Amino acid sequence: MKHPCLRCGACCAFFRVSFHWSEADASLGGCVPPELTEKLDPHRLAMLGTDAAQPRCVALQGTIGVAAHCGIYARRPSVCREVSPSWEFGAISPQCDKGRLAHGLPVLTPQDWLEPFDIDTPPLPQIA
Repeated sequence: MKHPCLRCGACCAFFRVSFHWSEADASLGGCVPPELTEKLDPHRLAMLGTDAAQPRCVALQGTIGVAAHCGIYARRPSVCREVSPSWEFGAISPQCDKGRLAHGLPVLTPQDWLEPFDIDTPPLPQIA
């Protein structure tokens, strides 16, 4: 079984991903690629594609609900780092549930975490 996030991607195509501009400024320690962002206001940027009626982050690769992953996982914004899938750590994630339901996917349950992940499936990338 693949990690549920590697079969999903719904949160990346449901929410506007906005964050402080300093996260894309390398001189201040930011790591988000600035070329993948757009200015929202003097203090915030958004990932390209997410400030739209039908959002889809430019960094999302693959097909939602089948096989999807973040192309900049190690460099993703803080708001993305804060979203966790429902029940991975024993609690519901409202963001996860909303995104999945919006794309016609069932919400995750505790049972989704009982089976071991495929040995051939690479682990989720780790934060640098």
